[in-house]
Amino acid sequence: MPGRRCCPPGALLGALGILALLQLLYLALLGGLPGPPPPPSPHRHRPPPQHHLKEALAGGGQLDASGQYRVYRDLLGPGEGGNEAALPAVLLATHASLGQLGHLRGLAARWGGPMSLAVFAPTPSAVRQAGLLLYALGTRCPHLQLHAHLVCPAGHLAALPDLPDPGEFARLRSCAEVHAKLAAAGRGETNYALPNASYPNNLLRNVARGAAAGGYALVLDIDMVPSRGLRPAFLALLGAPGGIPGPTGVFVLPAFEIQEGLRPPGTKQELLAMYQAGEARGFYAELCPRCQAPTDYPRWLGLPPAGTLSVTYTVAWRDPWEPFYLGPAAAPTFDERFRQYGFNRISQACELHVAGYEFWVLNEAFVVHKGFKLPSDFHPQKDAENRRNRELFRQFKQDLKAKYPGSPRRC
Repeated sequence: MPGRRCCPPGALLGALGILALLQLLYLALLGGLPGPPPPPSPHRHRPPPQHHLKEALAGGGQLDASGQYRVYRDLLGPGEGGNEAALPAVLLATHASLGQLGHLRGLAARWGGPMSLAVFAPTPSAVRQAGLLLYALGTRCPHLQLHAHLVCPAGHLAALPDLPDPGEFARLRSCAEVHAKLAAAGRGETNYALPNASYPNNLLRNVARGAAAGGYALVLDIDMVPSRGLRPAFLALLGAPGGIPGPTGVFVLPAFEIQEGLRPPGTKQELLAMYQAGEARGFYAELCPRCQAPTDYPRWLGLPPAGTLSVTYTVAWRDPWEPFYLGPAAAPTFDERFRQYGFNRISQACELHVAGYEFWVLNEAFVVHKGFKLPSDFHPQKDAENRRNRELFRQFKQDLKAKYPGSPRRC
């Protein structure tokens, strides 16, 4: 039997070397090839804002507890102009009629985070216009991270019709142009002076605040702005050891008002300069100084400058204090029986007090109303509405005794 041939050791080593080089070349080529396609984006197949808006409006909305108002929630849905995050940690909730939407741009720019807007439309034509304007916000201003809601009288059904003049909205090419349209939408409208409808401010506040489930919300009227950088500073406070002083409380933002036409201050230093010049003053200083007195403006204004946001002192609630605050979504809602002018925010602050909440005043943060509040600014029915709501507030306080029988606190 012939003997078997063996490869010379050198040839064997050469073959192994070639094989190793081929493997390295293969790996190099493999590394240069594109990887497997990424999973499809969850936003890729979302319906466009117009489609979602039409579907949401076609659902007919829901009636509120009184049966007098129809509520359409989250009209823009997730995606463009919608709530990208499942639950925003800190959200600004606001409300407006069409005539006040011109304030949205400045408020959104100052806040710089997720917002929730509830719009009230008292007539069929206003309902239609509100739907079109919200659609324009959804398509041209996706950076707003906006939850948009519509409230109207129960007898009106909202729909997004075909535009009679397509060019009217087709010409809106940018978010700036949409905001200009918003500013012109209700020019000349007087606050609370609406045709054949009561402005349901507390219903609107609850609808807007509902988007903050699981987080914190700053409920603010649309013609007010917070101090600059409030949202990131507050998030840092929440994450800091000892940042939350106790188990149940709200973070109070001292409220001011500035002369009409002036640029709202962004920092406490800017606010102090305006205050000393007479260009800023405490909120409601002329109309109801007692309504903000517990904030203790002299104490707050005299605090030494601080580099970080923190709780500086605690205030006991007393009637008729109506503070603005950052509060948890689990806090008591606003009583929706209060409409138009008077006692709508005082009642909610009163319930916070009875429910056991503390009021923690923040050192560097504040809110500002654009324009001094003057008696001449109000609609003719203001005093009659205030009297009606004062009677309702007396009943409300009795209701709280039954709702919180074990609470030692009273309004």
